[in-house]
Amino acid sequence: MSRLLASAGAALLLVAFAPAPTFAQNAQLRLTPADIDGLAQGGATAGTSGVTGIRTTVLYGDPTKAGPYTIALRVPPNMRIAAHSHRDDRTAVVVAGVWRFGYGRKADETLVKTLPPGSFYSEPAGVDHFAMTGPEGASVYISGYGPTSTDYVEAANTPKP
Repeated sequence: MSRLLASAGAALLLVAFAPAPTFAQNAQLRLTPADIDGLAQGGATAGTSGVTGIRTTVLYGDPTKAGPYTIALRVPPNMRIAAHSHRDDRTAVVVAGVWRFGYGRKADETLVKTLPPGSFYSEPAGVDHFAMTGPEGASVYISGYGPTSTDYVEAANTPKP
């Protein structure tokens, strides 16, 4: 019986002092478009291409830390984002506008697929991709598991802060 109590006590100690998960398992989050518009918006931050003019809102988590995250990108009209990759697997949904997205080491319009609102796509870890907008711009929600990075194929294309 004392072994059973000792084992149970040890198990409780392990649970009590185990590291907390990197994300809130019971986080309850419901955001309307108006709620999202009210969140802090920044420029091109972690998890984005870094291109000036892109507005980023963190909807969930923190792309600079270990754990799940979701960011909202608002990309202005007529924007071109050079080929780059991220170290984490990511998925995305086009929310508004038209997103022209392609895979490859160079932003080649023949490799672009036009994605209207409601479209889904993936950005596998380490896979080079690029994007562009037309006259309507685009809003995209991207989810991944941080920490993330943005690594340009050609260093000369890396946006300057």
